[in-house]
Amino acid sequence: MAQSINITELNLPQLEMLKNQLDQEVDSIYVPGKLHDVEHELIDVGTGYYVEKTAEDAKDFFKRKIDFLTKQMEKIQPALQEKHAMKQAVMEMMSQKIQQLTALGAAQATAKA
Repeated sequence: MAQSINITELNLPQLEMLKNQLDQEVDSIYVPGKLHDVEHELIDVGTGYYVEKTAEDAKDFFKRKIDFLTKQMEKIQPALQEKHAMKQAVMEMMSQKIQQLTALGAAQATAKA
């Protein structure tokens, strides 16, 4: 059964509890709503901190965040590729060792027989 909650009547601790509950219960959720003030938005800046910004400032904030994350991804991409290549080399070496041990075990079993 659907439950109706007027979030404008909730205090900050209640809003946090509701957010935590929703985070735990659902992977995605659709919540219809109406903005009373389209010029100001509450932005989650991380680690539980929210900042009120104008719509234009919010767009600028998210553009900077996207640019920062894109640059960080570009920085770590070569290291990830190198680590992947190293992992592949280790896996190949392990496979060769397993084949050698299997062949050695089979040869020893044949020699005992």
